[in-house]
Amino acid sequence: MSNDRWDGQERGRPVVVGVAGGSASGKTAVVRELVRLVGEERTAVVAHDAYYRDLSHLPLAERRRVNVDHPDSLETDLLLTHLNALLAGQPVEVPVYDYTLHVRREERVRVEPNRVVVVEGILVLAEERLRSLMDLKVYVHVEEEERLSRRLRRDVEKRGRTPESVREDHVRRVQPMHDEFVAPSRLHADVVVEEGGYNHIAIAALVRRIRGMVE
Repeated sequence: MSNDRWDGQERGRPVVVGVAGGSASGKTAVVRELVRLVGEERTAVVAHDAYYRDLSHLPLAERRRVNVDHPDSLETDLLLTHLNALLAGQPVEVPVYDYTLHVRREERVRVEPNRVVVVEGILVLAEERLRSLMDLKVYVHVEEEERLSRRLRRDVEKRGRTPESVREDHVRRVQPMHDEFVAPSRLHADVVVEEGGYNHIAIAALVRRIRGMVE
């Protein structure tokens, strides 16, 4: 481990950054840029999406009907356990989720503690227990039409979905859950980034703020 990495004792508590926003709003792109600019050697990233509950006990047709945009679909207690471990300077084994089959894979991804811990997901600002651990809360805002367009491209290309099923899900659960849980969580944000990863000015300002908190 390089000398620049956080060691949990000499450098104190890491900075925790929460990044929320609607499905396909560009949260991952924002986080990718934050990591690149802050430095991979200084950051650890944990995605709330990795903590979807395993649905292998259900037939595939039933798994596809589960409302994965509702907070109950996520094992947030396990995420909290892992975040507290990272804050204590301990590595964690993060689950790997198969979005096509709606199950957790057997493998895990080891995440090491670091100076900056980024927590990303549509609902991370909607959960008070997660917010209480955050030093900086970020909400990525993109209008509904653009989010649906991006979701269509992503889910058809990478998750084996049909355009019809993506549109149906958007109307049936994605947008209703967004209106009920995700959009209201914007009120808890310290910073709102418009247009996701395309907003390089806002991301640069975020990076300066994070660097200031670290240093």
